[in-house]
Amino acid sequence: MNSTYRDIILLVLVVVIAVAPMVMYSGLGDEEGYFTGTDDVASEIVEDAGYEPNPITLWEPPSGEIESLLFAVQAAIGGIVLGYFIGKWQGEAKRDED
Repeated sequence: MNSTYRDIILLVLVVVIAVAPMVMYSGLGDEEGYFTGTDDVASEIVEDAGYEPNPITLWEPPSGEIESLLFAVQAAIGGIVLGYFIGKWQGEAKRDED
């Protein structure tokens, strides 16, 4: 198979995979929350059971932007640690190969 044909087939598959969910969505169920996830359903069940979350927090960020910043920093640190160990393991495997 020629690489041009393969590229065209892959491009068509990507378009089909991207467009198919939007075409299949009929709009029915919007009032019930068509795209509600398990978090929404679970929180409704917990609230119906009468549970109230603990209102005591150790520290609350002064704004939503700071909260987002802290979340991004946490994600970056996790990515750095994960990347370090994956790189280390690949480096060791490559060194053992030689």
